[in-house]
Amino acid sequence: MKFRGKIIDIACLNHFSRVITTISKLTKTCVLRLTPDNLFFVLSEKVANGGVSMWCELSQANFFDEYQMEGVSPEDNEICLEVTPENLSRALKTVQNAKAVKVKLTKKHCPCLTIAAELPTLSSISRVVTHDVPVDVIPRRLWNEFKEPNMPDFDVSIYLPPLKTMKNVVDRMKNLSNFLVLEANLNREMNLKIETDLVSVTTHFKDLGNPPWGEDASQDGGPSQSRDPEAMAQARVDIRKLQQFLMGQQVNPSKAMCNIVHERVVHLILLHEDVSLQYFIPAVA
Repeated sequence: MKFRGKIIDIACLNHFSRVITTISKLTKTCVLRLTPDNLFFVLSEKVANGGVSMWCELSQANFFDEYQMEGVSPEDNEICLEVTPENLSRALKTVQNAKAVKVKLTKKHCPCLTIAAELPTLSSISRVVTHDVPVDVIPRRLWNEFKEPNMPDFDVSIYLPPLKTMKNVVDRMKNLSNFLVLEANLNREMNLKIETDLVSVTTHFKDLGNPPWGEDASQDGGPSQSRDPEAMAQARVDIRKLQQFLMGQQVNPSKAMCNIVHERVVHLILLHEDVSLQYFIPAVA
């Protein structure tokens, strides 16, 4: 197994750093899957046990100027590593002004992702800062747990309002309740609701738009055309899990969508040019 990459473009480096920081806000540990064309950050807690799951996909060509990898074998040309995103994020933050950053899979006292940065200097002597970020190599027999999640057979799909606005609403609601009902319909409307013995609060969003796949009648990841456009699909979720997702956003997505499987799961999708992030929050009774 071999992996080495090099980032020279400072905009690419900062964008990569923001993606890792976003992921570090969502999970303490996750799996990094390296393939010849892509990097995937995967969290697959069992949704049945109330755990969230995440799938973040990056095209290596949009970040790395040089990228070489050899997987476990020619047939299984991948590398799977368990990483702590916070450690990666810290290392990348210290090298944001670097002339070039190299990332390499190394064997020190344990397997590491070694980040070596060539920093700008006023003299002719080059300054190189190195960070060794420990990782665990995941054996081939466990790879099946880290495949791309299937698109759920959702009831409603809707574009999200500006994430900052949504975060402000959720932050306020969190002071009143531990759970939030997120509901939406095919008439471009979404509501965030909390109900306790003392108070009931609803925030309404209108004219949000429904993604194109929502207009196709199909049970392959799209709502049925026979569905009443006014009918709300809803899911009651742990408000902290939604807040965590909204707090960590540094990707500035061009599109943010939400798919709801009625009373089962909320599937959030952020798209930004070369990055896609999916986040699944299970509904609670």
